[in-house]
Amino acid sequence: MNRKKLPPEALEIIAARFRVLGEPMRLRLLIELEAGERNVSQLVAVTQTTQANISRHLQTLTDAGILGRRKEGLKVFYHIADPGIFDLCEDVCGSLKQRIKAQSKALAI
Repeated sequence: MNRKKLPPEALEIIAARFRVLGEPMRLRLLIELEAGERNVSQLVAVTQTTQANISRHLQTLTDAGILGRRKEGLKVFYHIADPGIFDLCEDVCGSLKQRIKAQSKALAI
């Protein structure tokens, strides 16, 4: 993909994806769901936050196409629908590690 030729509409879609990932709780939910499908109650238990808060974040991630969901009786189970999201996270983490390492070296001088 040639990033220099992206139309403004495509750039807006990309920016929207980054905005969705700009919330720490959403990143935490992605990490939890990387291990496999979970229902809302399970996610509430591991994050120790409210059901309303978790549901709001799950809805945002689902609307963005990052998560998928299925209903089983009264429970809704969430799963990663776009596993490529972890490639993006890995790129960011790798970049941050390099930056922290460089800053540590500069401070040691």
